Amino acid sequence: MHTSYPFILASTSPRRCDLLKNIGLKFKVVPSEYEEDMTLPLSPAELTIHLSLEKARAVAQNNPNAVIIGADTIVFCNNQLLGKAHTPEEAKRMLHLLSGKTHQVITGMTIIIPSVKTPQSSASINEVTFKDLSDAQIDWYINSGEPLGKAGAYAIQGLGGMLVSSIKGSYSGIVGLPIEELYDIFTQHKLW
Repeated sequence: MHTSYPFILASTSPRRCDLLKNIGLKFKVVPSEYEEDMTLPLSPAELTIHLSLEKARAVAQNNPNAVIIGADTIVFCNNQLLGKAHTPEEAKRMLHLLSGKTHQVITGMTIIIPSVKTPQSSASINEVTFKDLSDAQIDWYINSGEPLGKAGAYAIQGLGGMLVSSIKGSYSGIVGLPIEELYDIFTQHKLW
């Protein structure tokens, strides 16, 4: 590391924390208080960038001398945005929609660097194809508890990986933080 700035992840996502720990980054977690608005008239990629930017900005206000990492992930299928499943019924609806189809998993990421005037943002756009799922498979997965709180009602790095037949793009971007793009930004700005 070339920087003396502390790193802050503006997310409590255990998956994002694990991804950063796996690359050896020392960071602090400061959850963003930004209220997500999924109804903004933006494309899915623009929406994830907007949400990641606002989350990062909310944390940067009280941490002006830190590198802030904000991220947001959505699933997009059949022209529908799928955020996090909050109930088993929502999860069931989402999993039926995804069954047997290819969908996009888009993670917007923003990095705010104190010495750089403009926030650095990007969107990782990836494709995931689901197997054809029976009602019994969907019920089994929902009963595991894993779908709740996950964009699109599944976690590819967990049991949800068994529902997937193929991916195209960044695995870490699908999980919730595109490490390849993070590394590129860190390298460009001599943070790594």
